[in-house]
Amino acid sequence: MTVTSQKTRQQQTEPSAPSGREPDDERREERPAKRSAQGDPGTADSLRVVPIRHWGRWIVSAVILFLVAQFVWSLFTNRQYGWDVFAEYFFNDAVIKGLWLTLWLTAISIVGGFVIGTVLAVFRLSKSPLLNAFGYWYIWFFRSVPLLVQILVWYNLGYLYPTLGLGTPFTDNYWIVEFPTTTLLTAFAAVAIGLTLHQAAYSAEIIRGGILSVDSGQTEAAAALGLPAHVRFFRIILPQAARSIIPAGFNEVIGQVKGTSVAFVVALPELFYTVQVIYGRNQRVIPLLLVAVVWYAIITTALSIVQFYVERHYAKGTVRELPPTPIQRLRRGVTEFWRRLGDDAASDSQTPSAKTQKETA
Repeated sequence: MTVTSQKTRQQQTEPSAPSGREPDDERREERPAKRSAQGDPGTADSLRVVPIRHWGRWIVSAVILFLVAQFVWSLFTNRQYGWDVFAEYFFNDAVIKGLWLTLWLTAISIVGGFVIGTVLAVFRLSKSPLLNAFGYWYIWFFRSVPLLVQILVWYNLGYLYPTLGLGTPFTDNYWIVEFPTTTLLTAFAAVAIGLTLHQAAYSAEIIRGGILSVDSGQTEAAAALGLPAHVRFFRIILPQAARSIIPAGFNEVIGQVKGTSVAFVVALPELFYTVQVIYGRNQRVIPLLLVAVVWYAIITTALSIVQFYVERHYAKGTVRELPPTPIQRLRRGVTEFWRRLGDDAASDSQTPSAKTQKETA
């Protein structure tokens, strides 16, 4: 036997020195490396993301799209809509005059209603029992009586009081000034007064709710600084309450635009009454009603746009980032669309070998 063979046997019989790592451990580490190189189906790169399928949402959306498409198709195919008559009377002089009268009634009643409503809201928050009771019973009465009834009462006030004037209290001796009630309260005045007083009751509750939404610490801090009561109200409380008042307030404005249509009961030629008179002559009811509907929709849309920007202005002190305007949303959507389109085009232009290398990497 040679020396070399004896050394070999000794090396085989002697225990190997511990290297700190067992052979089984090395084989375990090699297996994940091989699997990752071959594309293990359990790794994150090879997982397939399956989006959630909202079947109910898709079905409801499809039904809504079908109904909308059916309605739009009927608008263009049904001759009973009379779009030629609609186009003839849309800018008619009588319709435009009625539209301006509607806007005037809305402006007068809204401005007057919110001014009186602010006073009533202060009365409701007053510590005076008399002022608080007056504000409460005023709101209760004008919210209880229908608007149509109020307008009719104001228009026929001459039956109760044939003359009005100034003179000796608790008598009919109007020695200072006297005038017939029917001459003073015209149809326009009756509608304007009825709408204004009716709107004041609802505006008072909106403003009172906005004032109560302001933290009481603001009032206490302003009082501690020695600010007068009117300064605290108009410079501290009311600007902060405006954020809560504006949404409900604009809702009242939009409702008042359509609410002026009750003036037809006293034959005041606002928009709706004018349309009624015209279709009463030519019997084209639907086309003339569409004229009024479209004008109301235009006014409502304009007021909604104004409301968005006013609310956005008063949101400056409450949110970190102002809500985007419609133009900003459109720009962002177009930019996102082109970015995604560019990514899709870049991925499609890659060669199969490049895609394979990217997946294995």
